[in-house]
Amino acid sequence: MQGTPLITHHQSCGAKLVDFAGWEMPIQYSGVVDEYHTVRSHVGLFDVSHMGRVRIAGSGAASFLQRVTTNDVGKLAVSQAQYSMVCNVNGGIKDDIFVYRLTSDEFLLCVNASNREKILSWLQSQLAQDKTVRLEDRSIELAQVAVQGPKSRELLISLGGTALERLKLHHTCDGTIGGLSCLLARTGYTGELGYEIYIDAGKVGRLWDLLVDKGQAWGLKPAGLGSRDLLRLEMGYLLYGNDMGEDTTPLEANADWTVNFQKGEFIGSQALLAQKQAGVTRRFVAFELVEKAVPRHGFRILDPATSHPIGDVTSGNLSPLLQKGIGLGYVPLRYAEPGTSILIEIRSKSVPAHIVKPPFYRKPKSL
Repeated sequence: MQGTPLITHHQSCGAKLVDFAGWEMPIQYSGVVDEYHTVRSHVGLFDVSHMGRVRIAGSGAASFLQRVTTNDVGKLAVSQAQYSMVCNVNGGIKDDIFVYRLTSDEFLLCVNASNREKILSWLQSQLAQDKTVRLEDRSIELAQVAVQGPKSRELLISLGGTALERLKLHHTCDGTIGGLSCLLARTGYTGELGYEIYIDAGKVGRLWDLLVDKGQAWGLKPAGLGSRDLLRLEMGYLLYGNDMGEDTTPLEANADWTVNFQKGEFIGSQALLAQKQAGVTRRFVAFELVEKAVPRHGFRILDPATSHPIGDVTSGNLSPLLQKGIGLGYVPLRYAEPGTSILIEIRSKSVPAHIVKPPFYRKPKSL
């Protein structure tokens, strides 16, 4: 297994470590639910250095990304970020990514850990002999941590991140935290006010120690993959490998907004346009259980009248905030309307549920 530059920090913090996509990662420190509440009410610190970071630069960088991603890179101003998809020719999702525009002709891509090698190979193959674009895997030398929660801005400003006072959602800036130079991005996977910090791998240990030490005054705690999954589930955020894959299109996954047909042709555009014109036959939905029970990945979704299977739960858990079972999955279009009744098969019992409009959790508007 691979370890991030922070592996010894996790061990010294007493983290429970697990294998995640070939990386030894903390699933929890003080406990999944405790860390979840810390992020919702104060601030949590996540090591996300297992993610892939790819630099795309050169005079042809923007047009290359227009061709290999679904969203419109042309709409990105310098220091702006965009959620997007990389699709195969059939419109299936190879990965969901964030695209950061650092300069007019330099971009940083953040890709899923489980897809890093696949996406690198795919991008290289699409690049072919194009000399106007340079591709560089920066996953090893560049580390990444996420500071998430309502107190995140106050904490980082107190440590020198004064530029964050005016930083808008999905924007970036160069800055210093505790005297350490880094790229600060107002992005995250929790639904809370939060930031992702990109920093040289050799300096991330000092940054982590500083945040843990100084963050105590703001209630900061290190947080693991377990709480991260709960937080993103409450927002209805997609998880690659669970909620989508190469057999899923962005249109089926309710991510139509990441697909821009007006920008011109891109890989998968013809298949996606044909699907849009024909109409999708299934839709990604969110549901809540009526009774106290916990839906899990792989459980079957049933028709309430016939009890016949109509789909599968792709993600599910008990929401600590709502104190009810919540989940995500795909169902035929006629079941996808909010308010529609369904059944979830949990240990041979059919538990009533209904389709809801995500997110499950709505944060205070002041953030």
